[in-house]
Amino acid sequence: MAIVSVDNLKMSYDKGRVQALKGVTFDVGEGEIFGLIGPDGAGKTSLFRILTTLLLADSGTAVVDGLDVVKDYKKIRQHIGYMPGRFSLYQDLTVEENLSFFATVFNTTIEENYHLVEDIYRQIEPFKKRKAGKLSGGMKQKLALSCALIHAPHVLFLDEPTTGVDPVSRKEFWEMLQKLKKNFKLSIIVSTPYMDEAVQCDRIALIQEGQFLTIDTPDNIIKAYTQTLWAVRSDKMHRLLTDLRGIKGVKTAFAFGENHHATVDPSVLTIDSLREQLDALGHLNIVIEAVEPTIEDCFMNLQE
Repeated sequence: MAIVSVDNLKMSYDKGRVQALKGVTFDVGEGEIFGLIGPDGAGKTSLFRILTTLLLADSGTAVVDGLDVVKDYKKIRQHIGYMPGRFSLYQDLTVEENLSFFATVFNTTIEENYHLVEDIYRQIEPFKKRKAGKLSGGMKQKLALSCALIHAPHVLFLDEPTTGVDPVSRKEFWEMLQKLKKNFKLSIIVSTPYMDEAVQCDRIALIQEGQFLTIDTPDNIIKAYTQTLWAVRSDKMHRLLTDLRGIKGVKTAFAFGENHHATVDPSVLTIDSLREQLDALGHLNIVIEAVEPTIEDCFMNLQE
């Protein structure tokens, strides 16, 4: 059963000149981690603000936990937890005071729902008397998650929760989300610009310029990739990207970590023939190998 259901949602800004959402439709099942994966400006935050009753869509419908986001907006706020992209807790209150405040707002207590936040709060409890503004990025993230959970929501909305935190904190955060799903069957909708985080979700929607490119499990999206993909590197990486794009048989080329990823037409190019052409262009230490696609490769292919 769907705990979030969205149908043909549209949203624009600047008197219709900027289309933030262009007819988005999707469902999220109970107890599912659903990821919105896309770059900045793709429409993720606009969608979150509509679903959390902070923004009105131009058209379309959205239902969260059986409640309409327009007609039942007051009731929905009791059923959801929301962690916005920017740290928005009270920086001049302590860790303990912030958590107590948010519990009071929802007519509950820390003690009543402590089981929900215990694993997370235990990590920041040694700093409970410290002002929130003085916490590290990872600690702020854990406090914000605790405050979003303290009233026992049915659905948790997390808008780019791992942006700006270190890799260790990112890993810990996803481990916490997996525990919440497993132990409390919590439905979680999370957005991120980090393609590598897609594998942490049960299903993902790849979003670009207000439109979904595809919705499926990460594995199924990767399995649907049909391009021939090579990783290429040389001693002149900046020039290599330009040279690759100028070679007949190379469909696309983009930077990918220490390599460039190129999709090619295998009827035109072989690894040896590409190496010969790059050698003729003055490249040295050329390495070319066939590689398996990632979600980022799938995203780049779908947006073409």
